Amino acid sequence: MEKKACAFFGHHDCPETIKPKIREAVIDLIENHGVTMFYVGNQGNFDRLVRSVLKEVTTAYPGVGYAVILAYMPSAKARVDDFSDTMLPDGIEKIPKRFAIPWRNKWMIDRADYVLTYVTRPFGGAAQFSALAKSKGKIIYGIK
Repeated sequence: MEKKACAFFGHHDCPETIKPKIREAVIDLIENHGVTMFYVGNQGNFDRLVRSVLKEVTTAYPGVGYAVILAYMPSAKARVDDFSDTMLPDGIEKIPKRFAIPWRNKWMIDRADYVLTYVTRPFGGAAQFSALAKSKGKIIYGIK
């Protein structure tokens, strides 16, 4: 079976109550759609919730992995955190910091077959990158 990947885009201020829906969607993507790799950013509450779900769920599915895709190197202060599940995409070191998040998001879209979104308003990065993914023919898996 061809390996498939999923990226995530959602509002930085999403509620904690969507975590069970993220979990259900991730399990469905693994069990019914053959997704074996997940890419998530690290910019807000949605990304934090997704990361926690991926940490839990991937332990139950051998051969399924995930990576937190960083837009730039964390500050020295932040380096006490666990970065074992993070990566910097090749080429991002040449991107000015103010363009790094959009560049990283496009990198994730380019590698994804599915894009799981939590978009409740038509503006902001989550809406913008969800629309970009749709325009590139990605399968959008929206949760509310």
